[in-house]
Parts: sequence; C-alpha cells; structure tokens
Amino acid sequence: MKLESNIYSNQNNNIVMRTMKYFLSLLFLLVINIHAYASDDGVIRILAIGNSFSQDAIENYLHQLAEASGKQTIIANMYIGGCTLERHYNNAQNNTAAYSYRKIGVDGMKVSKVGVTLETALKDEKWDYVSLQQGSPLSGLYETYTPYLSYLISYIRNLAPENVKLIWHQTWAYAANCTHSGFANYNKDQLTMYHAIVDAARQCVTNYGFDILVPVGTAVQNARTTFIGDRMNRDGQHLNVYYGRYTAACTWLEAVLGVNPIGCSFVAPNMSESLKIAAQTAAHEACKTPDAITDLNYIQNTIGAKVYFVRPDNDSRLTEDGDGSSWDKAFSWSFRGGKYWYSQCGKGDGRCCKKSFCL
Repeated sequence: MKLESNIYSNQNNNIVMRTMKYFLSLLFLLVINIHAYASDDGVIRILAIGNSFSQDAIENYLHQLAEASGKQTIIANMYIGGCTLERHYNNAQNNTAAYSYRKIGVDGMKVSKVGVTLETALKDEKWDYVSLQQGSPLSGLYETYTPYLSYLISYIRNLAPENVKLIWHQTWAYAANCTHSGFANYNKDQLTMYHAIVDAARQCVTNYGFDILVPVGTAVQNARTTFIGDRMNRDGQHLNVYYGRYTAACTWLEAVLGVNPIGCSFVAPNMSESLKIAAQTAAHEACKTPDAITDLNYIQNTIGAKVYFVRPDNDSRLTEDGDGSSWDKAFSWSFRGGKYWYSQCGKGDGRCCKKSFCL
C-alpha cells in the first residue's frame, strides 16, 4: 500500500508540474504577443541624443529616404548645440530640462518642444534605436568619453525598451580651412582629425558594446575625394544643407535601416545627378568600409550640371544677390577644365573661384 501511495503521489506531482509548465508557457506567449502588438506596428523609431551634428545627420532627409524605401519612421533628436558626453551625463544625473526635442512623425511633420529632459524623451516612444555621439572638438579624443559613456548607456537601458539597440554616431572631420578653436586638438589637420575620430569610434563600439556604428565621418571623407572636394561643410564644421546633410542621411539609411542608398528615388533639393551619385556612393562605401577612406575620384561633375555650395545666412562677407549669402541665394557652379566656375555670382564675367564661394 505504501508503494502504491508513493506511485500515486508521484503521478499527481507530475500532473501538477505539467499543468504549471503549460500555464507558464501560455503566460510567456501572452507577454510576448502583448509586447509585439505594442511595438510591432511597422514603424521604426530612432532617437538621437546629440547636438547640431545629429541635427545635420537625421533631422532633414532621413525620413524621406526611409519613406522612399518603403519604411515608416519616427525620428527624433535631443538637441543642445555643441553638447558633449559630459554635459549629457550631467543632464541625465540632474534630470535637467535643457533640450530641444525635435520629433519627425510618420507623416514627416516635425514638432519641436523646448525644455525637455532625457528621461521624458526616452519614455516618449518605444525606441528601437538610440544614438550617442561626442561633441565635435572632442570626437577624436577617446579619453574624453569616460566616465560619462558607461553611465549614459546604463541610463538609456534603464529607461528605453529592453530590446533597444545602441548606435554610435561617428561624426566628421572639419574642413581644412576651419577656424574652430577645437581644430587645434588635431593640429588643425583634417586627416589627423578624421583618423582620430575613426580610432575613437572603433574603440567606443568595441569597449562599450554598441550595436551599430554609423560611419558618417568616413562618408564625408569619401565624398571629399569626388569632384566636391573639401566643400562638404557650410561653415567649416557643419554640413552643407543639401548634399552634405544628404550624404549623412544616406549613411544612416544603410547603417541603421539596412537600405543601400544607391539608386534611391528621393534626392535633396538643389542637387545635380552628379551630387546624388557622389553622396549615395560615399555613404554606401563608408558602410562597407567604415574605418578607411574609399577613393571616389572617378566621380566627376557632369558638364553643365548645377552644383550648389552654400554658406550661412549670417556670413557678412557675402552680400550680393546670388552669391550664396543665404540658403535661398545659393549659387551654382559648373566643372570645366579642372576648375569650378560660377555662373550666377552677379558678376557675369565667368571668373574662376578656387574656393566654394566668391569674394
């Protein structure tokens, strides 16, 4: 009888265990399905914690490129001009409402709100991707990344969805003639700055476990080997508002969304076919080889095509209509005899300009 009792007891225990496993399995599947329903709406959500360089990279053309590629996105930028990792760190620790939160919805409309905290932005959407970057003068100085980066990563993971992917935004080197004081960190040499940024970014991705590297710095450097030359910036630091920003957005398109930008139907305003080819190819090659420059000198401007090199609105040196003194007065260039010639500088005499603007 005792043996029979033990047998029945074991059978009952087995039944109870199987029943518990069954209900736990159902509960697990229910949780998974609820999560999928909440986030699997076909919309890709990207948040940048950055500065004006993330503004250049994602606020303008990434949405349109993604849309043209059949992808729905919500793209946002937590913006403070010139913001460094140290300042992001302090803002996170103190929950400082210091950011301009610019969010581009699925409909492509941008809504901006000032005085926003990092916590608010991170909880605002079920972000698929969150990016970080260093302030441009320090971007190639890896020692400036600590101790701030480890804290920021933990902060993001505590507030963002569990499956969020972290992006490191590799920014770009300044133009050779840049007058920014931070250029002195690299002996005022563009290639020195570029290689320092690449090295720091690679160490960052390796040591901190970032999921994705977006090699915009390499894309910009690739574009500089085309007919564009060292005209990727509008003020020595920030990108040209048309083809510069478009190059950066194309890089994000491939690195994050997995879409090769070459042949994409969307093109930024005021871009010739040659500029489109240069920008798309520079971005694609950067994603293939993110830590080295790809020589694209075979990409040249087509004869008679318009090329716009634009300078800031507040550049007091340029005052004549059509000379590039504002975005609406961008001047056009054509490539002839190995030189860039302007045709709309208000002079009408076709003099050669060796730089991207006429004085």
